[in-house]
Amino acid sequence: MNDTCNASQIYLLPPMYSIEMCVALAGNLFALWLLLVRERRNWHTGVVFSCNLAISDVLYVLTLPLLIIYYANEKRWTFGVAACKIERFLFNCNLYVSIFFIMCISVNRYLAIVYPFFTRSHIRPKHAMITSALVWLTVVITLTPVLRFAGTHDPGNKTLCVSCFDDALKASHFKYTVFLMVVGCMLPLLVTLASYLGVIWTVLRNENITTLEKRKVALMVAIVCVLYAISFVPYHVLQTYRVYLRMNHIGNKCWVHNSYQVSKGLATLNMCIHPLLYMAVFDSIRTACCGKSSGE
Repeated sequence: MNDTCNASQIYLLPPMYSIEMCVALAGNLFALWLLLVRERRNWHTGVVFSCNLAISDVLYVLTLPLLIIYYANEKRWTFGVAACKIERFLFNCNLYVSIFFIMCISVNRYLAIVYPFFTRSHIRPKHAMITSALVWLTVVITLTPVLRFAGTHDPGNKTLCVSCFDDALKASHFKYTVFLMVVGCMLPLLVTLASYLGVIWTVLRNENITTLEKRKVALMVAIVCVLYAISFVPYHVLQTYRVYLRMNHIGNKCWVHNSYQVSKGLATLNMCIHPLLYMAVFDSIRTACCGKSSGE
């Protein structure tokens, strides 16, 4: 890869990751504190899913200094093979935990609005806790191959941290990348969209739903659409295409490389948008941030 293409990472990603780290850390710690303090007497399923999402963001944001140093140092990885594998694993873990917990929040909202009596009678926080544990377990098990594929690579006078360090693993890595795109992104997207279509249909038909509730639903739908359109879908499409080019030894075009680097920064941006999602769900967080009560 020539220096012109590499410049997109060296000059773009360090400041981008730095800003995202500060915003995501402050926003998610503040949201987590509000969820644990303001919502402790109203510990329902939405709080459980949102807390797990915030915890995932905080855990990953703590690894961003490694990437900032890596790209600022012109892509010289000095932290060793183990740290490289862990960073790649935590990035993917945060990405897919985010996607699945957003799906859980969306389905939970669907049940609360479309089937309110069933939800109040049968859905309990313990069900959300069990679901959360299953999400974490499923994501961690599914992402264990990342620890096999990721590693350091020495193409010349510097050490790189890459998603696939061995040419013999390129075919397997491509299949795994396609699997993650389909199962980790597209299927949750379909479930999330189906949930919101059901919510929108119910909201439009039910005259008893308040204007505030309709605004909260509209804000949630808009935020999730932005997350998928900016952070999730572009990253998966560009990553899969890039891995395909490398597997077939096709010259990695500069525009593909540059677009993929931008998509990595935008994928991390999802952590900064999550606090807005909490505002759409919880009156206490919206009141703390905007100074408006639920009745306004």
